[in-house]
Amino acid sequence: MSLIIILSLLALGAASGFFAGLLGVGGGMMMVPFLTAMLSRTGVDAGLAIKMAIATSMAAIMFTSLSSVRAHHRRGAVRWDIVRKIAPGIVVGSLIGSLGIFAMVKGGYLALFFGIFVAFSATQMLLNKKPAASRQMPGKAGQFAAGGVIGLISGLVGAGGGFMSVPFMLWCNVAIHSAVATSAALGFPIAVTNVLGYVWAGLGLHGLPPWSIGYIWLPALALIVMMSVLTAPLGAKAAHNLPVASLKKVFACILYLLAIYMFWKGMTET
Repeated sequence: MSLIIILSLLALGAASGFFAGLLGVGGGMMMVPFLTAMLSRTGVDAGLAIKMAIATSMAAIMFTSLSSVRAHHRRGAVRWDIVRKIAPGIVVGSLIGSLGIFAMVKGGYLALFFGIFVAFSATQMLLNKKPAASRQMPGKAGQFAAGGVIGLISGLVGAGGGFMSVPFMLWCNVAIHSAVATSAALGFPIAVTNVLGYVWAGLGLHGLPPWSIGYIWLPALALIVMMSVLTAPLGAKAAHNLPVASLKKVFACILYLLAIYMFWKGMTET
């Protein structure tokens, strides 16, 4: 791995961690496009690079979610009753996505799907659109089904699920602070289950870069996590002193550019 790639991965970890802490969004939307570009530069086939970027991003979320959950739990904000009902569906949906769909679908189609997801998320952030609270949380079957959808889509785009689970809980009259905290807690089973699926589905693949386990690129994971755990608290602290509403608009514009890049990668691979 060249010095430029190493420095780029450290910078990516620092930036994704800071923005995650500042704006309360997962780092996957930033990590996947940049990891795709870096893996392609190291000679990895473009379709495989897209899949490895998604998987490595999810593996990083697995580590960062732990510190987030601990902080929210100390404040008593996590709705563990919701976590217990949604998590089983998340496990099933994540396994279907990571072991089944993810392994079978071409990387180009995943890139297109990721581009759509990021563009939607950017629009939601730009407009600051929140669903109107209109009902209560569904029963066990409904929460299991919701978890399945959240786990499946999260695994296909390498995200922690917050852009789906938070609006869903707000729609069901869960208080905003509890929705965010509970979403952070749900991010851990999403990440762990999908990572296990990515590792299993990618065993024995040809064309993987050195120090990979399944679809996970371990050197990138280590460098990103090393920086993101340091900068995420800085971002959270800065959120109290910076104009977050304005920064969200800037970040949304950056996400549009990243979505365009992933659309381009997807179109060249399909």
